[in-house]
Amino acid sequence: MLRIEIKEGENIERALKRYKRKHRNVKVMQNLRENQFFTKPSVKRRRQLSKAAYIQGLRDAEDI
Repeated sequence: MLRIEIKEGENIERALKRYKRKHRNVKVMQNLRENQFFTKPSVKRRRQLSKAAYIQGLRDAEDI
């Protein structure tokens, strides 16, 4: 559970911004979506390899 302590005299908008940043960094929603359904380890590995190949292709294209 994320806790954001509002400092004395701090704007509520600033505290909300800190909360959103922490929430995004912890990847709460991403983990919830990811664990909603079971995915086989082989499928995870295949997806990871395809993602790595895609990123490598982008980097290669950038170098040319």
